Order: sequence, then structure tokens, then C-alpha cells
Amino acid sequence: MLQLTDAFARKFYYLRLSITDVCNFRCTYCLPDGYKPHGHSNKSFLSLDEIRRVSRAFAQLGTEKVRLTGGEPSLRRDFCEIIAAVRENPSIKTLAVTTNGYRMARDISKWRDAGLTNINVSVDSLDARQFHAITGQDKFREVMEGIDAAFDAGFSKVKVNTVLMRDVNHASLGTFLDWIKTRPIQLRFIELMETGDGGDLFRKHHVSGEVLREQVLRQGWQLQTRSRSDGPAQVFSHPDYLGEIGLIMPYEKDFCASCNRLRVSAIGNLHLCLFGEHGIPLRDLLADDMQQEDLMDRIQGGLSRKKQTHFLHEGNTGITQNLSFIGG
Repeated sequence: MLQLTDAFARKFYYLRLSITDVCNFRCTYCLPDGYKPHGHSNKSFLSLDEIRRVSRAFAQLGTEKVRLTGGEPSLRRDFCEIIAAVRENPSIKTLAVTTNGYRMARDISKWRDAGLTNINVSVDSLDARQFHAITGQDKFREVMEGIDAAFDAGFSKVKVNTVLMRDVNHASLGTFLDWIKTRPIQLRFIELMETGDGGDLFRKHHVSGEVLREQVLRQGWQLQTRSRSDGPAQVFSHPDYLGEIGLIMPYEKDFCASCNRLRVSAIGNLHLCLFGEHGIPLRDLLADDMQQEDLMDRIQGGLSRKKQTHFLHEGNTGITQNLSFIGG
């Protein structure tokens, strides 16, 4: 089996595959003015056959885990077909999705039947009014019902992504802990990042994940071992809780040392760093099955350009305009 490896001996087992840029939520830290097409129509996103080819190439290059992202991936009418296409590759053991959860109550059983193995849901507040204020959608009840439906459909764990924001939810740890005490939810707090034009919001609301880490360690939570295809979260467990706590802290020293993820955008560009650069075009090699070897060569060759770190500490926010890419 081939294995994607960069110049710093990091191995890449995990692909984040965006299948649309469209989102129906207007989260304050992500798309406060709502989704803007920027010249991309629905027809410009990767087709089902292109998704099949790119996932096959990554599978042959040692990928074990694929996460479908957006935008909101469940807005694709062929979402179940996309799940099934990725799962055609036996070496891909884990197929996950990151969703805002608004369609889960209705569709989660179909997603599981198609081959989905893991699910992440974005929930930034357990207060319905605050949830509405953050997302621009009065959908808190529907999202909570969707999480319950995931357990009913047979998922043993649900990961919940919460963007950590000062004066919004950073003081709500107790409420969140009560929620996961009897539920197998891995609650993952993600540090707010400076992206695109969000400098003012970042300066107002950023708080380091170290604040929460100190709290949970004082309360007896224990750091768990990370496997090779896991995302970047530091995961903590506690004997009195069915749920877990995860912390994703991209500003922490050596965050990039254990990088194991690559990203393909909804228009077919390979991004070597999840924190923005213009990417390596793959789409010209996704038109035909006969291009598979050339596609794999371009992916492997592109890794020679991957840098050692993301340079966020130097204020490099890249071209990234939202946070949908990080909560893996």
C-alpha cells in the first residue's frame, strides 16, 4: 500500500472532502451575511463521478478516513449517493460528515444505510435563543432532535463541535458538562480563529482553549491517546461521564507536528494546509478513470510543497473564509 508522506515525515491518513460551498445557516463567525456564490453555481461543484475518482485515488494512497464537509454537505440532493461512492473503497474504514444538523432527524437513517460511520454536528449554544442569534436560524429544537435520531439510528457516539467564544459560551462549561453526563457525546471546543475579514470578531471573542483545559484537568478529566487517523482534538474522558471533552487549539505550539489531514475543495483543488492557500488543481484529472495514475502522482508530488506549519501566529489567515474545515 502506498502512503502519502511529506518532507517532514508526516503521514496522511485523513482526507477532508468538501462537496459544496453552500450553507443555509449564517453563523456570526463563519458566514454572517449568508452564503455568497462568488461565481460558483451548484453545477460547478464536484460531480458524483469526480468524487468517486478522487476518493479512490486517496484510498489507493493510504487514506483510511474521509470526512465530507461543506458548506452544508446535506444540501446536496445526491448526498446518499456520495456516501455510497466513497464507501466503495474498502480501505476507507471511517466515513464521517460535519453538518449543521438541521436535516438529521429526517435523513440520518438513510445516511447510515448508505455507509456513513461517524457524525459531527455544530452546536455553539444549548440556549435556543442564543443558538438562533449565532446561526441566524431558529432550528435548535430540530438539531437536538437530530442528535437523538442519530443514536436511534445506531450511532454509538456523536461528536458536537462548539466554537469557543468569549462572552458567548466560554463560561457555559457546566451546562455543557451536564448535557454530556449521560449521553455518549464527544463535545469538542474549537478555538475561534481569525479568518478572512473576521479580525474584529476574533479580537473581541477569541479565548484560548487552555482556559478550558485547565478547568477539566482540575475536575479529574484524563487525556486520551490519539490514533493515527484521528483529527487534531485533544480528547479527555472522566469516569463519571458517558460523554467526552475535546479541545482543538490551532494556536497551540506544535499544533502542526502531528498533522495527518489534507483537504480537497468543492471545486477540486487540493489544499495542503487546512488554513488556506490557493491549492493544487486536480479537476483536470478527474474526467476519466484512465487518469487515475496521473491523479495519484499529482497528489503525491504536491506534498513536497507542504510547509512545516500554518503560520497562524504570524497573522497569516490565508484565503479561508469560514471555520467549516477544522472541526474534524
